[in-house]
Amino acid sequence: MKFNYQARTKTGEIQTGVVEASSREAAFNVLKSHQLYPTILEEAALPFYARQVAPFQRISKKDIVVLSRQLAIMFKSDVPIVESFKTIARQTEKQSLREKLLKIAESVEGGNSLSESLALYPKLFSSFYINMVKSGEASGKLTDIFMYLADYLEKENYFQSKVKGAMVYPIFVLIVFFIVVSVMMVYVIPQLSGILKESGAPLPLFTRVVLSLSAFLKSHGLIIFMGVVLLAVMIAALIKSRQGKEFFENYLEGYFLRIPLIGSFLKKYYLSRFALNLSVLISGGVPIAQALEITGDVVGNKEYKEIIIAAKDGVKKGEMMSSVLANYPDLIAPLFYQMVSVGEKTGNLSSSLENVVNFYQKEVDQGLDNFLQLLEPLFIVLLGGVVGVLMAAVLMPLYSIGGF
Repeated sequence: MKFNYQARTKTGEIQTGVVEASSREAAFNVLKSHQLYPTILEEAALPFYARQVAPFQRISKKDIVVLSRQLAIMFKSDVPIVESFKTIARQTEKQSLREKLLKIAESVEGGNSLSESLALYPKLFSSFYINMVKSGEASGKLTDIFMYLADYLEKENYFQSKVKGAMVYPIFVLIVFFIVVSVMMVYVIPQLSGILKESGAPLPLFTRVVLSLSAFLKSHGLIIFMGVVLLAVMIAALIKSRQGKEFFENYLEGYFLRIPLIGSFLKKYYLSRFALNLSVLISGGVPIAQALEITGDVVGNKEYKEIIIAAKDGVKKGEMMSSVLANYPDLIAPLFYQMVSVGEKTGNLSSSLENVVNFYQKEVDQGLDNFLQLLEPLFIVLLGGVVGVLMAAVLMPLYSIGGF
């Protein structure tokens, strides 16, 4: 944030200018540190053309990846934490991120640890992220921790982008499908229905149903369209809400895991997330029981979370994690707990988990590619079939009337 100020120097001279700080109090302290005593201090209003539109202010995961890389490099160069955050804040283009970085720097300068300061923004920095930083502070390996975090976030971002990207094609085809069917029902079929009615010939039941549906859509199409849009907005809002997420996790995810093709893909996806999170935490020096607890919170599935918590409780009792995981063969593949067992016996669990991550990432990528290859002909057949049936419902009576 920028503040316009008017201040007096030690000699009583009046000085005006602009100072950048995270808050009005911070701006006052900056001026005081330069032996300036403010008489006027107010936030500078940006001209309308310089104001950033809210959607472009959203801090993305990519921003946090870049921030983690920058912090790792600056810590490696022995730049102090406060100075690192202030330097990065000056360079960032997003005002919302800049303000948060300056407040984090201010918090650290006030005597809080870096992990405590990052915890001020739980929407930006997950419990996983904060615990990793806390581990780095305890071990004195903040540089390595931020490198781990940047690598982890890049893999997570790649995973999620891959899944979202895979959904673009089917959604696009479905939109085209509904547009084509709507145009036919509202514009094409009504023009042909007049000919059928004028003929006076008896029409098949299916043709009468299609004509009635076409007339209904033509009369109430706008209301139906607005209702569909409203329903879509409500569903999107529900999915983003806490109650919607809980409903999805508690009731729907379990069913999805048991659908033959989709369930197999989701299991590989969640096992990869499980291995990736646990591997990074263990590499960062987090104790295995604590690492399992954090992994359970971020794995993203209720059933896998329960398994991970059971593994944590088992580890606390002195059991091998692999032996606990082997009790859940429906959700934990043999390869997974066998690799964990090898890692536990060799004392190199992090490396074994990294191998699991690489294996399942390839499996997930292949699964997505196969899914898309299956959907393409399926949607083409579906679109062609529906259009063909609609046309047949109208054209067959026309052929009968024409004596063909």
